[in-house]
Parts: sequence; C-alpha cells; structure tokens
Amino acid sequence: MGESKMKTIISTDKAPAAIGPYNQAVEINGMIFTAGQIPLDPETGVLVSSSFADRVHQIMKNLQAILNEAGSDLSKVVKTTIFVTDLGHYAELNAIYGEYFNGENAPARSAVQVAALPLGTDVEIEMVAHK
Repeated sequence: MGESKMKTIISTDKAPAAIGPYNQAVEINGMIFTAGQIPLDPETGVLVSSSFADRVHQIMKNLQAILNEAGSDLSKVVKTTIFVTDLGHYAELNAIYGEYFNGENAPARSAVQVAALPLGTDVEIEMVAHK
C-alpha cells in the first residue's frame, strides 16, 4: 500500500472555536473534512439570530475561513451535508446555497431534517474539500 500522510489539524480564529471535543477541520492526504458549522459569530461567540438567510451566510463565511486556513476554498468542495430542523426552509436554503455553488461546479450534497442542533440553532453545514 502507498504511504499515508498523518492528519493535520486545521484551526483559525476567523471561524468559531470548537464548542466540544473536536477540531474545526482535519486534513489528510489532501482532503479537508470540516466539522459541522453552526451560525456562530467568531468574534463574539454568539449565535446569529436575525434571519435564516443571515444564519446560512454566517455558516458559509465560517466554512470559507476554515477552508482558506487549510489552503483550499469553496471551488474545491466535493461534498456538503446540511442539517436543518425544518425542511420548510428548503427553497430558501437552495436559493442561498446557489449563491455559493451552482451548475456543474456544485458539489454533491445531502440535506436532512433533524430534531435538534447544538445551541438551539436551526441549521448546520459540514463540507469535504480537496487542497
């Protein structure tokens, strides 16, 4: 078998610090796996509460910061997983998501409704990207 690279922990103060025993992201063999991000403002540590759209945009800013720290960006995302507590937001979610990803360059994606998310938020997104 080929030689395997050790994992590298990715951490930036431009995204919220982990609120549990996990890292913002881990990179191994050129692949970056982010932790699920909720709409925390990295400067205040407070959840964005204004609107669903504002929460999704904050999550995307957080994910962009993590990917940038890892030497990647949104154009290199190959998979996203979105968790929402109400799929009634699905059309709005798609519209916002389409501002970041669209057409042939869009990554594979799953979107699932869950009973609850950390800190009482209604949306969480995680990504897998390459360098």
